[in-house]
Amino acid sequence: MAIPDFQTIMLPLLKFLSDGQEHSLQDAYDALASVFELSEDERKELLPSGQQERFKNRVAWARTHLKKAGLLEATRRGHICITPRGRQALKQNPSRIDIKYLSQFEEFRQFRAPRDSDADEITPVVDESSVTPEEALEIAHKRLRDTLASDLLQQIKGGSPSLFERIVVELLVKMGYGGSRQDAGRAIGRSGDEGIDGIIKEDRLGLDIIYIQAKRWENTVGRPEVQKFAGALQGQRARKGILITTSGFSKEAVEYAARIENKIVLIGGEQFTQLMIDHNLGVSTIASYDIKKVDSDYFTEP
Repeated sequence: MAIPDFQTIMLPLLKFLSDGQEHSLQDAYDALASVFELSEDERKELLPSGQQERFKNRVAWARTHLKKAGLLEATRRGHICITPRGRQALKQNPSRIDIKYLSQFEEFRQFRAPRDSDADEITPVVDESSVTPEEALEIAHKRLRDTLASDLLQQIKGGSPSLFERIVVELLVKMGYGGSRQDAGRAIGRSGDEGIDGIIKEDRLGLDIIYIQAKRWENTVGRPEVQKFAGALQGQRARKGILITTSGFSKEAVEYAARIENKIVLIGGEQFTQLMIDHNLGVSTIASYDIKKVDSDYFTEP
């Protein structure tokens, strides 16, 4: 039997989890390989990049789609479990679970809809069968990146506050702030001033200081919190601040920060993890592809 596509894998994966117990990903791989009667060679077949087994890659994408739809959840690293919504889905005895089926769930529709990173607005889903290969590749890359950002945010939220503070420091240093990492490492969580978690140099020469507040929150950060931070800046006669959160900011908070005299940059969880990807923090490259075209000048005869 050929290796099934990830949509074909989704229903058997959910059925495997139907006992309600926590299962390791390796157990899921083994069980599904038996369901689809894959040979040892088929199980070991690699993607063109040579970095990952094709079957495991497809199971991983099946898991991601089911998780985004709320049918299963990650209980801890490398382990998954069915959710009440997943059990309810199985009670309906679907003949197939695929993207069309999962689109009934709002969370999944938001996952599938690409975001405009500048406007932070969801753009319409593109019919990938009507685009050029280059456009299809860009769409796929954007989806991979957004999924990676979501996974990074989940890792951060599952860690300790000190881990979040360390990641904030390392990101700012990679972006060129704070001088050395040792200097920056003393900045977060050391000032003791109300409403301020730390300070960091704006550049390596220390020509200006930026005040930082980092909030590992689940709830949206509203205007009152931004106002408190602005007040703390005024108390320090500071002109610049960065407010970072694992959640997001309300419209009122964003509008307030835009119109006050002090420069306060608001960085929500999604933007924070995108910056981590941009600066190769907490991520590693598993494959890269060059897009090439014919060099017409090379074939021009003298």
